[in-house]
Amino acid sequence: MRILHTADWHIGQTLNGWSREYEHQVFCDALRDVIVTEGVDALLIAGDVFDGINPSGEAQRLLYAAIAGFLRANPRLQIVITAGNHDPAQRLEAPEAVLNELGVHVLGTLRRDSADVDLQRHLIPLRDRTGTLRAHVLAVPFLRQADLPGLQFGATGGAESAVTAAVRALHLAMSGAAETQAGGLPIIAMGHLTCSGGLESEGAERRILIGGEHAVPPDIFPPALSYVALGHLHRPQSLDGGRVRYSGSPFPMSAAEIGYDHGVTLLDLDDGFAPRHIPLPRPVQMHRLPATGVAPLAEVASALNALDLHSETPRNAQPFIYLSLIADRPITQMAAEAEALIEALPVRLAGLTIARSEAESTRETPPPNLADTSPEDLFLMAFNQSHGVNPDAAHLAAFRDALSEI
Repeated sequence: MRILHTADWHIGQTLNGWSREYEHQVFCDALRDVIVTEGVDALLIAGDVFDGINPSGEAQRLLYAAIAGFLRANPRLQIVITAGNHDPAQRLEAPEAVLNELGVHVLGTLRRDSADVDLQRHLIPLRDRTGTLRAHVLAVPFLRQADLPGLQFGATGGAESAVTAAVRALHLAMSGAAETQAGGLPIIAMGHLTCSGGLESEGAERRILIGGEHAVPPDIFPPALSYVALGHLHRPQSLDGGRVRYSGSPFPMSAAEIGYDHGVTLLDLDDGFAPRHIPLPRPVQMHRLPATGVAPLAEVASALNALDLHSETPRNAQPFIYLSLIADRPITQMAAEAEALIEALPVRLAGLTIARSEAESTRETPPPNLADTSPEDLFLMAFNQSHGVNPDAAHLAAFRDALSEI
């Protein structure tokens, strides 16, 4: 039996106002091909299906069209979707009555039967292509404070924090109950959180745990769990000897992810649950110029013109470009020049940063005492901080005119 672990699709994401619908469609087509060629029996999506809590109609249509395509390609495919911190948990669950009839299980919130987690809902049996029961999925969505009734902030009495202790206790109770019901069959857990030791993407993933914490150790998942399919970190990576794994996002969601080997993870129950990374083609190229640090606009322009670009590329398939420039003239002027450079080429601007030179930064002095500083000196400092250069005579004249009217 084969299980495909995916996460962090972020359908509906935009970059600098640019839609990424085309990329998501290419990804879904590629995923359908993997399902067919690898003989996948079950598909897991471990959170952040959508990029925000108010997904557009187009984003929702794309998800359900993709699910329909997967089921047409493999009518016996079982699909389990859990909500992440980006997802609208209840909206994700809204069509579950229909989806369940199709073998699609959607878990947006953690539900309880009295005091215990409702395993009738969260423990999902998986069958192979012959209909034989082979494993169970313990589907756990993104956890919120209300999901941890034993959480007591400020509690002491152990080496770990109250949050870690509460998350550990929840998983221990769930896996223990699941083990009782599983009849000796393997249990695969799904979750959406950060495990300590995982490599994060700078600025890409929110630190999402409760009480000011953002990570729990991977050993919160008891040994009874054969594999833990996680979402939230966008870099594909394994922890705890491969038993705990992030499949990663399907393609770069930001400049921080340009160098990642994006893809999905395949599990074969007959091969001891050893995870196999399957790389996916990148739907649209993404470049940061320069690759690291900052550079003058002229140098970046040369690098941009050296890219393999094609004027006939459709707009929604044109490369994304992040520019990181060093200020050598007024920032507003540089920004206009950079945008004009981008507009002349078959590329899309995903981000633009303009940094002041190191020499300018080292000349900065501590904030002055306002009582001892003239309005014009304050204007000079503010202008320099905003634009990287001092104001010219025209700017000073305009400021003095405005000051005289006060």
